[in-house]
Amino acid sequence: MLNNDWDKVLQVVFDGDGFKKFYKVVENEYNTKTIFPPRDYIFNALKLTPYKNVKVVIVGQDPYHGVGEAHGLSFSVQKGIKVPPSLKNIYKELYDDLGITPYEEGDLSAWAKQGVLLLNAVLTVEKDKPASHRKLGWERLTDYIIKKLNNKEEPVVFILWGNFAKEKRGFITNPKHLVLTSAHPSPFSANYGFFGSKPFSKTNDFLIKNGLEPINWDLKNNL
Repeated sequence: MLNNDWDKVLQVVFDGDGFKKFYKVVENEYNTKTIFPPRDYIFNALKLTPYKNVKVVIVGQDPYHGVGEAHGLSFSVQKGIKVPPSLKNIYKELYDDLGITPYEEGDLSAWAKQGVLLLNAVLTVEKDKPASHRKLGWERLTDYIIKKLNNKEEPVVFILWGNFAKEKRGFITNPKHLVLTSAHPSPFSANYGFFGSKPFSKTNDFLIKNGLEPINWDLKNNL
């Protein structure tokens, strides 16, 4: 399904009757409504960041619900799409933290290819209806993904922005890992603890301390 090591890691889920039944519901949604991201992009985060490569996890809520935006990576939009407000604030914090000039595009694929798993808790959404697929059943899969990442021997940084992402905190029990939490980068909450949280430098400091290659967060020079 994913053509990398996630297939084996998640085999017990994918082969289970419960997931197969749930996925038929997802397919029916696609067949009867306008659903994002496009089908081929549902598992894009897992496809771009194999299990063995995961060094950082940034947990999002659900995909963007506007036409042409979502492509399966949390906080990321497809090339040519206007940078959304939350991502603008992420870029602002990146500049304040590391001095990296904001990128004019919103495609974060370059981060994903370096080991940053951009995972939404819910992987699909109905057009113009945010959180419409919350409680549909995706959480069982994404909670399992977090649990499997918690079991990794190599240290991982988990970045949890906002209350929705912080709900995953209970699954991260391995003391080898670093958990960074703050307010969500949304314009409604960024001033309440997201700005000034320095997640990017803290992540790289931790990776370097553990003998791992830091993330090149500069999207402009990392295409």
